[in-house]
Amino acid sequence: MSLGSAELHLLRLLLVLLILPTLAVYLRSIAALRNGCRPPQISPHLRITCRLRIKVSPTQQAYLALDARKVARYAVDAQQRQFHASCAAASKVALSKFDQNVYLPYEKLQKNLEVVKKRLGRPLTLSEKVLYSHLDDPANQDIQRGVSYLRLRPDRVAMQDATAQMAMLQFISSGLPKVAVPSTIHCDHLIEAQIGGEKDLARAKDINAEVYKFLSTAGAKYGVGFWKPGSGIIHQIILENYAFPGLLMIGTDSHTPNGGGLGGLCIGVGGADAVDVMANIPWELKCPNVIGVNLTGKISGWTSPKDVILKVADILTVKGGTGAIVEYMGKGVDSISCTGMATICNMGAEIGATTSVFPFNKRMADYLASTGRSAIAAEAGKYQTSVLTADSGAKYDQVIEINLDKLEPHINGPFTPDLAHPISKLGANAKKNGYPMDIRVGLIGSCTNSSYEDMGRCASIAKNAMKHGLKSKIPFNVTPGSEQIRATIERDGIAKTFKDFGGTVLANACGPCIGQWDRKDVKKGEKNTIVTSYNRNFTGRNDANPATHCFVTSPELVTALSIAGTLNFNPLTDELTGSDGKKFKLDSPFGDELPQKGFDPGMDTYEAPPSDGSRVKVDVDPKSQRLQLLEPFDVWNGKDLSEMTVLIKVKGKCTTDHISAAGPWLKYRGHLDNISNNMFIG
Repeated sequence: MSLGSAELHLLRLLLVLLILPTLAVYLRSIAALRNGCRPPQISPHLRITCRLRIKVSPTQQAYLALDARKVARYAVDAQQRQFHASCAAASKVALSKFDQNVYLPYEKLQKNLEVVKKRLGRPLTLSEKVLYSHLDDPANQDIQRGVSYLRLRPDRVAMQDATAQMAMLQFISSGLPKVAVPSTIHCDHLIEAQIGGEKDLARAKDINAEVYKFLSTAGAKYGVGFWKPGSGIIHQIILENYAFPGLLMIGTDSHTPNGGGLGGLCIGVGGADAVDVMANIPWELKCPNVIGVNLTGKISGWTSPKDVILKVADILTVKGGTGAIVEYMGKGVDSISCTGMATICNMGAEIGATTSVFPFNKRMADYLASTGRSAIAAEAGKYQTSVLTADSGAKYDQVIEINLDKLEPHINGPFTPDLAHPISKLGANAKKNGYPMDIRVGLIGSCTNSSYEDMGRCASIAKNAMKHGLKSKIPFNVTPGSEQIRATIERDGIAKTFKDFGGTVLANACGPCIGQWDRKDVKKGEKNTIVTSYNRNFTGRNDANPATHCFVTSPELVTALSIAGTLNFNPLTDELTGSDGKKFKLDSPFGDELPQKGFDPGMDTYEAPPSDGSRVKVDVDPKSQRLQLLEPFDVWNGKDLSEMTVLIKVKGKCTTDHISAAGPWLKYRGHLDNISNNMFIG
């Protein structure tokens, strides 16, 4: 039928009254399909509306299109108000100091959990409590571990600067005016380690100016917080500012599970998943199994939290955690600091786990207080039993027992993080396997081990050695996890200790951990050994040299081995020779868990989005080799693709490094054509 003016006005009225609750979802569905994402479910009412065949003139089409855009904007604004209102009803404690109008959702989580527990009729693990309390539809969601696909409502989104480029390009193509949940961008991946912190940061700002400007303006326009280059590594920033017990967060980086150290379920995802959540589409996850790790005894001496996950990697291998959440429990948990728990959860990514988590306890409360979040700790305490601790009698799909009293320091590698060597056997194993015995570089820090406690314990070892006239025999690189950590260790003299020890303090960024390292001391193909406190050590990971034998261990062992300069050294039993010719043994490391003077925040590196970013302009040069606006896909013809050619089959260990290597290729992560050129070249 054709439309006259009266009918047109009627249709416009219907558009507003009938489609308002679902039109935004429809628009997001279009955007999702364009970007190859799974579209959300569409209301049956909207499907009926979409099937009407109405003939309208071009002018009428323009009017209706304008109305549709207005309705979409109203719908998104409404959903944000609803999100804020629901959180406000639950608590008046802000989500973070940067999210003053969004509040902790504990009351809502508890209500959702009551619905789920009544349905399931069984005790729940901590992982299940946090996950199921974030269900989009707790009353009707099918819940079967390892079978169901859960539709979830995460509390926030975090993106590092490499993956944020494509995520923001996808969000731009959705046509939505603003993100629906608190979201942040963190500039940490594009800073290459060359000389030292200040010069490397200045160089990165110059080389990546186009990308940083894009991310900053896109964040401002769409309501996303922007952490400038130099602010620190995404996971450390999240732990210091945003993580809280019971949080469900997705992040566009493998080591997002770091937030489990503060009792949250923090899960690494791809950019498309992040866009779904930012667009208020329920996020889908296959209902994970739960692996319990029961810790008994107490960590002490040279044993560190890193040794827990190195041992778990030895037991489960790089694929043993696939499709599961690893949940730590037992009396031994209380002997581990909050940042130590974060270390363990961070490296859980290397066993393939969906994420890892610890129950809320006093060590977490102490860390929250030290980082200015006492109110969050107090609020979490009210829900400690109901939401933030596993039920008595909860069933796990597998349980691993680790006695911390008997856990020996470990060093894992080379070429895989699950090849474990207790320190007492490292020298013999290295000789047996023909590993290069001399260590060429020692590296501490990264998102896995850059806490104040880590830095302090390593400084105690360095001071112990210097007291006897010894320094690091090899280049010793230190990566602070954040500007706050850098400023605090500068103030407290720890950075000076490292420099006196012969170390170089690098920028607050990922650096060598992800291959952002302009290494000059060896040629490509030259066999050599490095030891790091990082999380990953696959072939060519750190320096693009396939002959580099990288071992991952605790920062304490990296420091000790850097003094000896060889793999054939066990600081628990072996002696060193001081400058006076006398033999001595290194003392066990020690350091404050939290700074006695409190944290020094350092420089202000956060850029908050304006309340209204609609007038902010986001430019992408059509000739850019770094950024490329996305083109919509052709309209789907309704048929599945068939008879497709298989391009590659992979067996054995296959990581994201093999599929699409980082390092020098990171600069193309915002340009679909250019980044595609590195697919499978490793």
